[in-house]
Amino acid sequence: MSSGKKIWSAALLATAMLAATTACGSGSGESADGKVKLRFSYWGSGVRQKMTDEAIAKFEAKNPTIDVEGEISDFPSYYDTLSTKVAAKDAPDIMALEIRALREYAERGTLADLAAKVNTGDIDDKVLTTGAIDGKQYAIPSGVNAFSMVVNPGLVKQAKATLPDDGSWTWEDFVELNSKVTSGSGGKVTGTQLTWNPAYLQIYAAQKGEKFYEGNKLGLSPQTIKDWWVITQNLIKTKGSPAAAKSSEIYDAGIEETLIGTNTGATSMIWSNVLGAATKASGQTLELLRMPKIEGATTGGMFLQPAMFYTASATSEHAAEAAKFIDFMVNDPEAGQIILSDRGLPANAKVLSAVSDKLPEADQKTMAFVNKIRGELVESPAAPPKGSSAMEDVIRRYTEEVVFGRMTPDEAAQKFIAEANAMLAG
Repeated sequence: MSSGKKIWSAALLATAMLAATTACGSGSGESADGKVKLRFSYWGSGVRQKMTDEAIAKFEAKNPTIDVEGEISDFPSYYDTLSTKVAAKDAPDIMALEIRALREYAERGTLADLAAKVNTGDIDDKVLTTGAIDGKQYAIPSGVNAFSMVVNPGLVKQAKATLPDDGSWTWEDFVELNSKVTSGSGGKVTGTQLTWNPAYLQIYAAQKGEKFYEGNKLGLSPQTIKDWWVITQNLIKTKGSPAAAKSSEIYDAGIEETLIGTNTGATSMIWSNVLGAATKASGQTLELLRMPKIEGATTGGMFLQPAMFYTASATSEHAAEAAKFIDFMVNDPEAGQIILSDRGLPANAKVLSAVSDKLPEADQKTMAFVNKIRGELVESPAAPPKGSSAMEDVIRRYTEEVVFGRMTPDEAAQKFIAEANAMLAG
């Protein structure tokens, strides 16, 4: 999914300044019957809403003095809606955030420190620390996933191509496989579609021994960016992917309209928790593979990342109750039995063990895949610097400049780095 919108726009910051004179409280309060009222803001589909409402009902049954009101938005409008509420000093008590939004909200004083308020003893420390900034635990991971390669083995076989050994395949092998799928199917199936997800570049950079971010700057060298663009250029040149214009057209579509979702593409790079939705859309058996590697690389660069975080408002009048709700969502097996892997494979190891038998088949595959590669993964990355929410747009724009021939790779790499660093510094 594209992350095109900035988390906190200039217009909304202006709203925040205006709201200082018209503030209307923290957004929490009491129900008419004297119960504590909490508001929980999150994004998602109708299916997620149904699961969340069921989990809320279970929490309220266990905590009869607390009412929780869910506030759901679709993903494209979520951050605009949330930042408007925060700017108007009407922040929900509990807020779902992605890692790309965490630092921006935390450093503006929006979030409460949840250290010692939520039990985190059964969450992997490496994953838990992704929710910490400057020593404060502002966010608790709901679940984890990994940016991976998904493949439709049936389409590969129909094209008379051969699936690689994902423990040793290279980016050259990846390009060759997708080219063979396109040619072997007579053009009825295209190997893959292009992606500009920062996780893809982050994994590739790690294989070159580079970090995506170094403090508030990019850690990428111009050569690494140019080498990464070669993969895209070769996919287009060999017809392993559609032309750039077509890939751009379908990039913002939901999984149901992607090549992998419509059975017109054999491979795709996705977050592992999307496997279930991709399987449902395609109606076929899909598998997860490791990402290809640069030949000779000492690491595959893959990592676990929270699918989302639970955070609490620093201005909530009911901080203890908000923390209690987060603790329930993360640690209670009954909540886990309802939510399953909707927010990633449960971050709590005991909850994951308790629900593993009830996971849908695709999520069982995801769990097995993550367990298989866990020992190979690099350290989970920290929350990126402020301004990084627009990084996907910047990557996409300069990639298109290169593949459409409007800029040379040298020129585009230099301009990309300069613009990205200015954005991160601002």
